[in-house]
Amino acid sequence: MLAKRIIPCLDICNGRTVKGTNFVNLRDAGDPVELGRMYSEQGADELVFLDITASFEGRKTFTELVQRIASVLSIPFTVGGGIHELSDVERLLQAGADKVSVNSAALKNPGLIDSIAANFGSQVCTIAIDARQNGNDWECFLNGGRVPTGRRLFEWAAEAADRGAGEILFTSMDHDGVKNGYPCEALARLSELPIPVIASGGAGSKEHFLEVFAKGKASAALAASVFHFGQISIPELKQYLCRSGIPIRI
Repeated sequence: MLAKRIIPCLDICNGRTVKGTNFVNLRDAGDPVELGRMYSEQGADELVFLDITASFEGRKTFTELVQRIASVLSIPFTVGGGIHELSDVERLLQAGADKVSVNSAALKNPGLIDSIAANFGSQVCTIAIDARQNGNDWECFLNGGRVPTGRRLFEWAAEAADRGAGEILFTSMDHDGVKNGYPCEALARLSELPIPVIASGGAGSKEHFLEVFAKGKASAALAASVFHFGQISIPELKQYLCRSGIPIRI
């Protein structure tokens, strides 16, 4: 069985790491370069950088900041925000990213997934999906959770996989920052896709990570505030998961 991954997430706004609840009420969480260095040293499996206002503000991701963070990492690095075309992907890979995370642009132009996979390989293409529960289904949102699209989570995730995405990063807007656990039922359904699924939104305790792997069948668990504000340390979390029978890199 493949080892499960623990992934801290740096949500970036104006060059600083921030964290909110349900995508609003952002507060400062520190310097992204120093946080990235710390997580790399603590044994995180990967790091995700999301420029959360780039698409909304209609600009490109901060290339220079990506370079600075990449220079202190010894783990895989995924960068997202403001990626609209192949030249954006190339720029970020040259800046030190190993993968790119595409959300709004892929929903607007699904063919972008095919192009990234064809030009750089599926392993480079992470499709991020921000969704809110709507009855028995989930609706996908654009521009950092600001614009509803009418697209349904499971249908869109399946299309992204068919087009060549290497993995899905699913964030539940309802669970984001609330710390009551991940949406394991939806994640278990997404896990039926032929590509890995990263769970995002809801981590509040070590037990939530155990649950998202055991019940949600996620390939990886992403979290932010519990790591940024010192509630859970990555070495301690990994030891707990290992003792609980989850395959994890120590």
